[in-house]
Amino acid sequence: MADVSPPSSPPSDYRPSKGLWQEVKDAVTPRSSILLLGVLILELAFIVSYIGAFHSPKPSRIPLAVVAPAGTQAAVVGKLNGLPGEPLSAKSADSVGQARAMVLDRSVEAALVVGPATGTDRLLVASAGGPAAVTSLQVVFQKVEAPRRVTIVDLRAPNPADGRGLSSFYLVVGVIIGGYLGSAALAMSFGARPANLHRTLVRLSALAVLSVLSGLGAAIIADLVFDALPGHFWSLWWIAVLITFAASAAGMAFQVLLGQIGIALSVLIFVVLGNPSAGGVFPASLMPPFWRDIGPALPNGAGVTLVRNYSYFGGHDTATAWWVLSAWAVGGVLVGILASLRRQAKFGFMGRPQAA
Repeated sequence: MADVSPPSSPPSDYRPSKGLWQEVKDAVTPRSSILLLGVLILELAFIVSYIGAFHSPKPSRIPLAVVAPAGTQAAVVGKLNGLPGEPLSAKSADSVGQARAMVLDRSVEAALVVGPATGTDRLLVASAGGPAAVTSLQVVFQKVEAPRRVTIVDLRAPNPADGRGLSSFYLVVGVIIGGYLGSAALAMSFGARPANLHRTLVRLSALAVLSVLSGLGAAIIADLVFDALPGHFWSLWWIAVLITFAASAAGMAFQVLLGQIGIALSVLIFVVLGNPSAGGVFPASLMPPFWRDIGPALPNGAGVTLVRNYSYFGGHDTATAWWVLSAWAVGGVLVGILASLRRQAKFGFMGRPQAA
C-alpha cells in the first residue's frame, strides 16, 4: 500500500528563501562585515608577527664574558665588540670562576675562555636558557676564531625530558591561553561589561580560582607527569598562577573598557605579539628590534623568564619579570574595579540612572 502519511511540518527555524540578493543582505549585515574584517586583520597580523619574529634570526649584541691571558684581554674584548653587525656584547671577567657564575646567574649568555696562543679556547654556555642562542654563538665563533678551535662546554643543559628546552615556553603559552579564554568565557556568558561592582568582584574571584587550578594543573603536568621541569613543583605552581591571573585580569579589563572588542585585543597582545616575542623559540638577542623590545614587557616574555630561570638557574635575573607580571595583574584588577565604580555612579547601584 502506498504511503499516504502527511508531509512532516518544517522545523521552527526554517523559512522560505526570499531570493539570493535579499538573503545576502539579511545574512551579511554591516556589523558582521566589520567583525569579519576584524578577523582578517587579526589573521594577517598573526602571520606578520610570527614570520617577522622568526624568519631570519640574527645575533645582536649577545652578552658575553671574556677571560683571556694578561695583556690580551682588552684586545680580545675590543675585537669581539668590533665584529661586523655587532653580534656580541663582550665584557671582561676576572677569572674562569667568575665567568661561570655570570653564565649561571644569567648576567651573560656565554663566556669565552681564551687559552694559550697555540691552545684551544672554551665557550661556556647554558643551553637550558635557549639552544638557539648556543647554535648562533657557535656559528659566530667558527668565523671569528678560525683557525683556532673552540670547544663548547655546556654548564646547564635542558633536562632529558625537556627536549630542546621549550617546556617552559609551552607551559606559559598554555596558561596564558587559559587566562584570556577564561575572561572571554565569562564575558560571553554574562556580558563584557559587568553590571556593577559586586559582579566585577565575583568575576575577578572566579578568575582567581581558575588561576589557582590552572597553575596546579600546569605544575602537575610539567613536573610530575612528564618530568620535563622536575624538582620545582611549588615554584611552577605559583608562577603559573600569577601568569594566568595576569592574562585573565588584563583580558577582563580590556572587555570592561571596549566590550567585545576587548577579546580581540587580548588575542592581539597575548597571541599575535606575546608568543613570538616571549623568548621561547629564539631569545631576544636573535630577534628583530620590535619583538626584542616588547617581549620583556608582556606577560608571555616575563612568564618564560620566570619559569625557565626558576627551573634551571635558581631564580636568578627574575626581578623585572616579577614586576611586569604583577603590574599586568594589579592593573587589570584596578581598571576593572574603577570602570565598574564609574558605571555604578552613572547608572546607580541597581542599574537605573541616578536622579539629577
